Amino acid sequence: MSKSKKAGAVKRVSKPLYEQELERLQAELVGMQQWVIETGARVLVIFEGRDAAGKGGAIKRIVQYLNPRSARVVALPAPSEREQKQWYFQRYIERLPTAGEIVLMDRSWYNRGGVERVMGYCTDEQYHRFLEQVPQVERMLVDDGIILVKFWFSVSDTVQEERFRSRLEDPMRRWKLSDTDLFSITRWEDYSRAKDAMFAATDLSYAPWWTIESDDKRASRINSIKHLLTEIPYEHREPEKVTIPDRPQATEYERPPQDQANFVKNHAKKLKKK
Repeated sequence: MSKSKKAGAVKRVSKPLYEQELERLQAELVGMQQWVIETGARVLVIFEGRDAAGKGGAIKRIVQYLNPRSARVVALPAPSEREQKQWYFQRYIERLPTAGEIVLMDRSWYNRGGVERVMGYCTDEQYHRFLEQVPQVERMLVDDGIILVKFWFSVSDTVQEERFRSRLEDPMRRWKLSDTDLFSITRWEDYSRAKDAMFAATDLSYAPWWTIESDDKRASRINSIKHLLTEIPYEHREPEKVTIPDRPQATEYERPPQDQANFVKNHAKKLKKK
């Protein structure tokens, strides 16, 4: 892969334009979800890509205003000892969407084609079996009516390193920086080769990969949401009209004395502008 321009040279979508379009798309996502619920559709969206490529940020914006009862984010930890002895796809299959549900996988079974392959967490036999089985598994999902969308978030080497360094200096995002993440800097070309081999075997006509250029996080979020909406054959749904009833006057209720309750101290009242 070619070297990128300096991270500081990345031209970003302006914040006002980004926020305006994001709000419009998020409102459309709410309408799309209503269609999914009403029709019983099943939607599975897979997010893959380099570490620090912006997958989590895109997922956060997608689900921000969705009904959590019918939209789930699946981000699995390393497999347990029991799960390591299962059929590789089993723990992912258990978390597929049911009727009227949207599932977004923050990494997926494609771990085996990427980090497990590069880091030596699986054998050559397991890896090649995985590449042979993926087309069959995804064929079954699509044939059964699941709407499957696969996103690959692509980030340049310099921007990735810049994001790693910003995480290192941010105590609230330090947890995002693992040893595996740091190791990916020294194995950049190995990950590139693994990604190319994975695409060659799994970029399928019925389940294609869609690449999102993500050096500009704002653009990548807008582009991923817009494309996701184009992949769902939904019809716009207007929310049902709701009439808020008049509140009747209290007649027989008397609130207990407030000094009998335990109230949280008003810390916010003491805040001062710095």
